[in-house]
Amino acid sequence: MAATQKSLLLSVYAPALVGDDGRPLAIVHGMERAVPGLRLGWTTSEKDDLIALPHRDEWVATDRTDNGFPFLCNDDENRVVTLTGWENARGLAADMTPHFEVHARLPHDEAGVSAAADALEAVAEGARAIWGHMDPDEVAETVAQQFRHPGDEPHIPPKGLPALKLSWDIPAPEIPHYLGWLNYWSAAAARAIGFPDPARDAELLSRSRRTATGGWVVRLTDAPLDLDNPAHLDALKRAYERFPEIGGRAAP
Repeated sequence: MAATQKSLLLSVYAPALVGDDGRPLAIVHGMERAVPGLRLGWTTSEKDDLIALPHRDEWVATDRTDNGFPFLCNDDENRVVTLTGWENARGLAADMTPHFEVHARLPHDEAGVSAAADALEAVAEGARAIWGHMDPDEVAETVAQQFRHPGDEPHIPPKGLPALKLSWDIPAPEIPHYLGWLNYWSAAAARAIGFPDPARDAELLSRSRRTATGGWVVRLTDAPLDLDNPAHLDALKRAYERFPEIGGRAAP
C-alpha cells in the first residue's frame, strides 16, 4: 500500500459461518457491485507480491482460512481496496459466542467517500451482520482509546468522548460497541438501542436509509468524521448521549 494513502476502514460483525455457507461470496460480489470499477481478483504473498486469482469465486467459496475467507485486493497500488473475513472466538458480548467479522479498506478520496455507504450496506447485508461501521483510519485510532481495560484507572478517553466497555461486559451481541461515521444496525441492533424514535431522531433519520433486511445505514455527519472539527465532535457526542446502550454504558 502506498505509504501516504489515507483509508476508510469498514468492519461488520455477524454470526459465525456454518457448513457450506454462501455468505463469503455474497460479501465479495456485493462489495464489487457497490464500488464502481472494483475487481477483487488478487491476493498477496508473504512478501506482499500480488497474486492473480483466475478462479477467485471457487477459491472464496471453498477456502475457510480462519473459518472466514482469504485476503482479497485489487491491483491498483494508488487506490488500494482490500477485503477479508475471519472467525473471532472472543465473542461480541458476555456470552462469548464466537462471531464472524469482515474487514475492508477503501481509499479516503472522493470516489471512496462516494461509495462508502453502499459498500458498508453491501458487505453487512451479505454477511447478515448484526452491526458494523466505517471510519477514517485516524478515527479508528481514537476509538481504540475509548475502551476501558482492566486496571486502567483512571480512564479518561480523548476529546471528551465516553469510556466504553469491552466485549465481555456487553450484555447482548445486538448492542454495538461504539459509534462510527457510518453505522450499520441490523433490525435487531436498532431495536436494542431504541432506533428510530421519530421524536428524537429526526436529524439522524435525515441521513439514514433502511436496508432490504430491515436494518439501517446511519450517517453521523455528511463528510467523513473528523474529530478535529468541533461540529463533527459534537455530533458524535450527541449520538452517544442519545444511545447510552452503545458501548455498554446504560445502567443495568
